[in-house]
Amino acid sequence: MSSVLVPDSKVKTKKHLRKEFKRPSMYKVIMLNDNYTTMEFVVDILKNIFQKTAAQANKIMLNIHHNGSGIAGVYTYDIAHTKVKQVHDKAEKSGFPLKCILEKE
Repeated sequence: MSSVLVPDSKVKTKKHLRKEFKRPSMYKVIMLNDNYTTMEFVVDILKNIFQKTAAQANKIMLNIHHNGSGIAGVYTYDIAHTKVKQVHDKAEKSGFPLKCILEKE
């Protein structure tokens, strides 16, 4: 038995199977300045949690120090939330009050 294509059939083509996917919302992880956390600790956090180079980490740290806050990175919500938790956990274990917040882009 041979197959016959019927022009009016309801067979979906690849064109009809494509779905439009919405890009996920992005969130800035903003690190806040305080009077107790050392600059070295902030640089260490930026290098180890946010995978910044030493030069990038120093630049961000100085921005935080001079302006009161700075962007550590921009990520999808789950990744940003995880990084904030990692910062808070490491800061608490090290005795620093360092805090980060999330801001939707």
